[in-house]
Amino acid sequence: MYILALDQGTTSSRAIIFDSLGNIIGVAQKEFPQIFPKPGWVEHNPWDIWNSQREVMFEAIEKAKIKPKEISAIGVTNQRETTIVWDKDTGQPIHNAIVWQCRRTADYCERLKKDGLSELVKEKTGLVIDAYFSSPKIKWILDNVPEARKKAEQGKLLFGTVDTWLIWNLTGRKVHATDYTNASRTMLFNIKNLDWDDELLEIMNIPRNMLPKPLPSSYFYGVCNIFEDAEIPITGIAGDQQAALFGQCGFEEGILKNTYGTGCFILLNTGKDIKYSSKGLITTVAYGIGDDVHYALEGSVFIAGAVIQWLRDNLGIIKNSSESEILAKMVEDNGGVYFVPAFVGLGAPYWDMFARGLIIGITRGVKREHIVRAALESIAYQTNDVIELMESETGIKIKELRVDGGASANNFLMQFQSDISNLKVVRPYITETTSLGAAFLAGLKVGIWKDLNEIKRIWREEKIFTPGMPEEKRRYYLAKWKEAVTKARGWEKE
Repeated sequence: MYILALDQGTTSSRAIIFDSLGNIIGVAQKEFPQIFPKPGWVEHNPWDIWNSQREVMFEAIEKAKIKPKEISAIGVTNQRETTIVWDKDTGQPIHNAIVWQCRRTADYCERLKKDGLSELVKEKTGLVIDAYFSSPKIKWILDNVPEARKKAEQGKLLFGTVDTWLIWNLTGRKVHATDYTNASRTMLFNIKNLDWDDELLEIMNIPRNMLPKPLPSSYFYGVCNIFEDAEIPITGIAGDQQAALFGQCGFEEGILKNTYGTGCFILLNTGKDIKYSSKGLITTVAYGIGDDVHYALEGSVFIAGAVIQWLRDNLGIIKNSSESEILAKMVEDNGGVYFVPAFVGLGAPYWDMFARGLIIGITRGVKREHIVRAALESIAYQTNDVIELMESETGIKIKELRVDGGASANNFLMQFQSDISNLKVVRPYITETTSLGAAFLAGLKVGIWKDLNEIKRIWREEKIFTPGMPEEKRRYYLAKWKEAVTKARGWEKE
């Protein structure tokens, strides 16, 4: 019995095949182009998303040396908030996908805040008003693409986050659906009654008929019919960060995980109760299995692994991401350099859409090794900002951080994270926990695992990092970091 997990990310599409013990038996990955029409704007071609995902599906199956008919279920996990609007009849997107990182709707979000809507949005959706989420992006497309609003009102357009776009294409345009976790990232979904909110739809002027049907994360969505000799049920969907929490066996209240991907996403399972933050953490749906819905508090770091990608692609000072660890270890410390990678603003706890990137503390003695080290350290500092806030907001004393994602393989970064946060950092044996979470959700529905306890028995640790930095040094580093953040904030604001 095998499960195919589709992991559609911000910079690449992946497909991973797992067996019933959670082992990876086939994997394929393909990067696709990033589009930057203006400063702060980020887009994807929806066909690049679909074609790359389709290609890696076939490649992973070939590498696993299995046939499609041996796959019991498909689980989907995806970059969240990214917004696609397409024609219901032709299936053609009417605009490029507007990516979660895109800041084009920042001014509109500021207007919503000035209109006093922050508390209403937070109460209904658990979110803060920010350009990060989907609904301002939908509105932008309807307002800026010729004939779009008219077509939407006539019921001729469909909206979806990336999961919905993939499901629509996987099922031969038969299924227009999403799951609770992805729906909860749109700024249109009422997390209490688990449905689209009519009041918010009216405020944003978005027709309800565009929206997909929201369903539990482990559910029979439909059948994938793109293989010649097999129809495979699609039975699991979750936004990438919720899938990672699930893949880390974060089933109970108090479990904390961080995924080090393009951004960093720290999720704390808060159980069946909705807990709100007063200081910029997001309340979101963690997962839904039947009537059992769990919630989480989330802190988002917009630029994490992307800062290493920037060093490689824009500055050319490293050849590949693994070189960053080698260079960081070649110097004793950061040389007084602090790097605030606020390329698209700052997430929690600052929520400053107008912050911009900053490297400070440069002297004649600073070398590329210091810059690279400061970039890696910035990932740990931003993560720590969120963890400190979670502890103060919930009263939960966090003792352990479960980590995953590409940059969690960097031992320098994981040790620095442990030191700066004064926490045990646990890296699992399988760090592809986003894909694993999608596989777990899909496998539960088709009976590969009978319950959550059976899944827990599969999960195992690979390495544990323990803090060793003197407290005085730790406090000094944190103080300098916070000073650097202060200088980066509000840069773009008139």
